Amino acid sequence: MRDKLSQLFCLQRNARKYNSDTQGHNNVPNKNTINGSTYTNGHVGTADGPETTEADTSGSGRMRKSLEGRGSTQNDSIHLKRRVGLFSGVALIVGTMIGSGIFVSPSGLLVRTGSVGVSFLIWLACGLLSLLGALSYAELGTMNTSSGAEWAYFMDAFGPAPAFLFSWVSTLVLKPSQMAIICLSFAQYAVEAFVSECDPPISVIKMVALLAVIMILFVNCYSVDLGMAVQNIFTAAKLVAVLIVICGGAYKLAQGNVQHLTNAFNNPAPSVGAVATAFYTGLWAYDGWNNLNYVTEEIQNPSKNLPRSIIIGIPLVTLCYALINISYLAAMSPIEMIESEAVAVTFGNRILGALAWLMPLSVTVSTFGSANGTLFAAGRLCFAASREGHLLDILSYVHVRRLTPAPGLIFHNLREQ
Repeated sequence: MRDKLSQLFCLQRNARKYNSDTQGHNNVPNKNTINGSTYTNGHVGTADGPETTEADTSGSGRMRKSLEGRGSTQNDSIHLKRRVGLFSGVALIVGTMIGSGIFVSPSGLLVRTGSVGVSFLIWLACGLLSLLGALSYAELGTMNTSSGAEWAYFMDAFGPAPAFLFSWVSTLVLKPSQMAIICLSFAQYAVEAFVSECDPPISVIKMVALLAVIMILFVNCYSVDLGMAVQNIFTAAKLVAVLIVICGGAYKLAQGNVQHLTNAFNNPAPSVGAVATAFYTGLWAYDGWNNLNYVTEEIQNPSKNLPRSIIIGIPLVTLCYALINISYLAAMSPIEMIESEAVAVTFGNRILGALAWLMPLSVTVSTFGSANGTLFAAGRLCFAASREGHLLDILSYVHVRRLTPAPGLIFHNLREQ
């Protein structure tokens, strides 16, 4: 059984240590011969050297060869390739930060502060805090180019014990539950598009969520390039949806609907506790700013593209959030926003007319892209932690031909279900 698994995956545990192997290719790879083929335990994330290609005998042509990894030849180390460029890095940050919240329930800050002006300032302050945190991570990511984000930094700063605890909590609880919630939100709006007269059955929603999880798993196990292509496409689609909302709001503002914005600070000032809980709600909407650090080993030229992606991505999300809230207030009152179960759907019914169906579609597109980015990042945490012995050895395997951390992705998928 182990020999058969070894034909598909290459064990990466102890492929490199934190303080020594990030500087070059000084170690000699260990060769293992299995059924006449040679595999090696090599360096992870060092794809700068020349590569050799294998003959495509599947008959599926160049498209398949471009999506799959290049073949492993004799004496060639198996590792994750650097395939995430600047555009993909921005798409991963923006695509995971913008989920369903800004379309469905952006009124949480209004509920807690009771003031349009204060809630708007908190939206901007949360964006600034997220940017500062991400810039700190950018510095850490350029100094320690290991994947795993917080796990890798815990290893450097505090040793293996805190990193071990973080990897287990994140792998078993945090990441799977986050992914499950996102997929359930996707299923909710995808099913409601076909059921208009009554609430959709819970069993149908769960089945659609399960299909979404399996589809995302297949995409990310098949190819890193395909996973990033899906992320790029869905991020672009959700930005188009954001642009539609902003244009609709600008249209209402041009008509003179500014009554909910002119008296933004007239309400009594909120208490310190209300502002604190509002910050908690706002920062939750910005969650995902650290996801690019989970895949540092796969970023092309990380010393430049990692900080650039952060500097582009997080201000873009902050701008989108601010303009979307202004657009909502141009079309409805704060009370209507609070009472609406899905603010974007209400906005679409008032502004878009026959095209109101675009808003539920925007939620499904946004949640699917966010789920894809979440699994892409979570699989790398599992891979990096198991490589150091903090999780099962098999989770540090890399597919020899496709060069994806498939066991780690599959493990996360099973935890979500």
